[in-house]
Amino acid sequence: MSEWWTYRPADFLMFAPGTYWRLFELHNQALWPAQVLAVLVGLAIVAGLCRGQAGALRGAALALALGWAFVAWTFLWQRYAAINWAAIGVAWGFGVQAIGLLVLSTRPSLLMAAEPRRRLAGLGLVLWSLLAHPVLAPALGRPWAQAEVFGLAPDPTAIATLGVLLCADAATRATRVLLGALRAGALAWCAMSAATLGTMGSAQGWVMLAAMVVAILAPGFTRARV
Repeated sequence: MSEWWTYRPADFLMFAPGTYWRLFELHNQALWPAQVLAVLVGLAIVAGLCRGQAGALRGAALALALGWAFVAWTFLWQRYAAINWAAIGVAWGFGVQAIGLLVLSTRPSLLMAAEPRRRLAGLGLVLWSLLAHPVLAPALGRPWAQAEVFGLAPDPTAIATLGVLLCADAATRATRVLLGALRAGALAWCAMSAATLGTMGSAQGWVMLAAMVVAILAPGFTRARV
């Protein structure tokens, strides 16, 4: 029997990297042309945030709630759980995040962040999730069919959520607590994905870590106006 210290993190993976990326290919094939609609919705979110109106922020929270719920059911529950039993629990977590975002979309105390550098960082993360994250597939030697698209795949959806929440502030304690919980939820997935991708030996794990760093280091990310 091999000694425990001879094992590497990759030895504990329940699936091969190729199997993981193949899930996105099947996912994209089944949902086409929903990718186009998802990107258009994301660009509408960016346009709304650029206007700096709280109503646009609530609309973005609603769109993100739908995205987290959609990813929870169609990708995590129906596909990822087939190769990773833990994905069922993660799907429930995504469902909770979706409910939280839905509640956030109804909060009149939700405000645009006053700090321009924080808003700029948030917009940058949203644009990355929409336009750059899907390009990682061909950039890292995978086919376009395996691209991860905002609203349909977990990683770009979590990154976009961090971006939107960077643009958000709170006028009440209840909304501030809700923002903090939603930020923690998005960060938790980014950390989990970074660990999985790193274990698979994918450089894409660094992208998830970079998104976390950008969000955490953004001015006032852990604070909200009261």
